[in-house]
Amino acid sequence: MKKNLVYDIHERPPFGKMLIFALQQVLAILAATIAVPTIIGLPTQIPAAIFGAGVGTLIYQLFTKFKSPVFLGSSFAFLSSLSVAIAYGYCGILLGSVVAGLVYVVIALIIHFVGTNWINKLMPPVIIGPTVTLIGLTLAVNAMGDIVTANSSAINGKYNLAALFCGLVTFFTVVICATQKKYTMPKLIPFIIGIGAGYAAASVLTLIGTAADLDYLMILNWAPLVDTFVDADGAFRGLSAIISLPDLALFEGIKELSSGVISDEILAANENAAIITAGGIAEVVIAFLPVALVVFAEHIADHKNLSSIIEKDLIEDPGLKRTLLGDGVGSIAGTVFGICPNTTYGESVGCVAITRNASVATITTTAFMCIILSFLTPLTALLRTIPSCVMGGVCLTLYGFIAVSGLKMFKDLDLANSRIMFVVASILISGIGGLTIQIPYELAEDGSVSKVIKITAIATALIIGIITNVILTKVENGRTKNQDKK
Repeated sequence: MKKNLVYDIHERPPFGKMLIFALQQVLAILAATIAVPTIIGLPTQIPAAIFGAGVGTLIYQLFTKFKSPVFLGSSFAFLSSLSVAIAYGYCGILLGSVVAGLVYVVIALIIHFVGTNWINKLMPPVIIGPTVTLIGLTLAVNAMGDIVTANSSAINGKYNLAALFCGLVTFFTVVICATQKKYTMPKLIPFIIGIGAGYAAASVLTLIGTAADLDYLMILNWAPLVDTFVDADGAFRGLSAIISLPDLALFEGIKELSSGVISDEILAANENAAIITAGGIAEVVIAFLPVALVVFAEHIADHKNLSSIIEKDLIEDPGLKRTLLGDGVGSIAGTVFGICPNTTYGESVGCVAITRNASVATITTTAFMCIILSFLTPLTALLRTIPSCVMGGVCLTLYGFIAVSGLKMFKDLDLANSRIMFVVASILISGIGGLTIQIPYELAEDGSVSKVIKITAIATALIIGIITNVILTKVENGRTKNQDKK
């Protein structure tokens, strides 16, 4: 039964529509997927990140028997770990990804033998609900930073009212298309229409700004598209301007080991990068292992959230064992045949929630589209020209739906109960406040901390919430036993 969905999990939209729906998913996950390689200092590896996301998603779908409509992309949770790994080149990144993926595999094996009851006790709705809400609220900080940012190099990073206008054009176009009841197609592709409207508004303002020599109105930056076709001397780049091979981490790592030389891209990101050593292996493992354990909890929160949207418990079918294996092996493959560890994307979940299109065929098509897209140089360059403010307008809706999905889980919580209130409060306040755990693992000669492993605010809040719930549950149970004895 379709219930509240336009397309259920196993339904396949007509081919032409499915291509459009898949493109919409690409646009929804694009900003975050290309942001990770950019943040770690490897912007040239954006095509590899897109390729790896497509490969990782296909593997995830295979493990979950094509029952879970979500896309995998570059994970923000591992940013701190990647900053450690990049000091040892592509080999460091590959090793870290394997460590993180194997954590999921080991947990999946434990679930296979002992079941999931321990997970349900460790992370009941009082933990999952506020965590999902927190994911949306935390991501909102990035979205609101983007929505007031223009892409022009002259004003990039500064507050811009014209950028906000373009972001709001995008936002209102999305919400109007998604909520109107007269036409079916706009309800299914609100993000494509919204991005198109925002891009058009940004183009008009940029043309006016160019004609009037007014930097403030130059919202768009077409340089990535221009640079794709011509070099610094204005000469046509030839075939590479049309099609190029992504620099996959596996092959780059093999080059490092065989030549003993770190690539220029890695050195540009970290000038002290060196070939990995035994000590480096230990350092990378220490950097990735605790983060992977915490991201496991976020994996459960994502799938609980998606389950509430599609009205089917993915923890039961295809089962947590399969989703973990798909996520873990998909993350490894996403790095080996890409550049970054992957994870299930809240933006993809939000897209499903808003469009009510839960077709796994759409997600699978999205994965193939990303793989093809990564080879087409002009298309990847065109996507990079989409202004940050326009993507901020899209994320205003996507992250909002994630937060609201978590709030919907509150309906079954008795917030008058002190234990539940304190657990929820501990998660929301520590997470929104940006509390992180920073574990020192190397000291400088003067005794100060020189290197730390950083656990993200969401993961930290989740840990605090779990500990709070365990302690207060024991206190509550002890009080009940004492009252029974009396």
